[in-house]
Amino acid sequence: MKIRVLMTQAVLNPTAVGLVQACGAVVLAAGMAHAQAQGTPAGELRVTEVVAGSGQVAQAQRQQGGDARALLQRFTATVKTATGQFSQESRDPQGQSLSAMQTGRFSFERPGKFRWAVDQPFEQLILADGQQLYQYDPDLLQVSIRPMSQALGASPAALLFGSTSLEENFTLESQPARDGLVWLRATPRQTDAGFSHVDIGFGESLPEVLELLDAFGQKTRIRLSNIQVNPTLPAAEFHFSAPDGVDVVRM
Repeated sequence: MKIRVLMTQAVLNPTAVGLVQACGAVVLAAGMAHAQAQGTPAGELRVTEVVAGSGQVAQAQRQQGGDARALLQRFTATVKTATGQFSQESRDPQGQSLSAMQTGRFSFERPGKFRWAVDQPFEQLILADGQQLYQYDPDLLQVSIRPMSQALGASPAALLFGSTSLEENFTLESQPARDGLVWLRATPRQTDAGFSHVDIGFGESLPEVLELLDAFGQKTRIRLSNIQVNPTLPAAEFHFSAPDGVDVVRM
């Protein structure tokens, strides 16, 4: 079946597209697009927390607050590839759940390649090959494609998967230690980034939590686990070809 190419920007939920642009905790974009397609009101998912594994920071470092800025810079400089699993859920300001728990797998390779695949409750894929960003929904038979230059920028995805100077796009401030983690706040320099700030909690040398807050005070939490650092990844890991019958939307 021939793929139909739609040269439009109106087909996709703009909030979903904005995940990688504004919220950047990649998985949320696909979840919101699918949730809206399933009848879930748009705008339910407003803040993102990403929790990455169960690493242990040295107790002295935790008590003293550590140097979260140095941890982020070290993570960006030394972790060139990684794989792992994630789970995520979203909550409103009162702590009530806004969406079903999502689970899946992720991988990345600097600069600018990543794969964020949601397995449950609905399959979704967000993939960046270094040049273009693909958002694929198998149930909707639709994939959107946009240039990477429009996708990362000042986003949490750039914090995790990018390779440029973080302070070009963010103001970085250390925060008090809590929950056994060393915290850093990244505030986007762009006023239209789509979120007010993201707090990153580190255990040892890896980010374990990202808390992304918007003006509505709503949150999404993503837990990362089974992280493998600097594995050799095949080129196919970051390659996407739309299956037959899928609408291709170029943004």
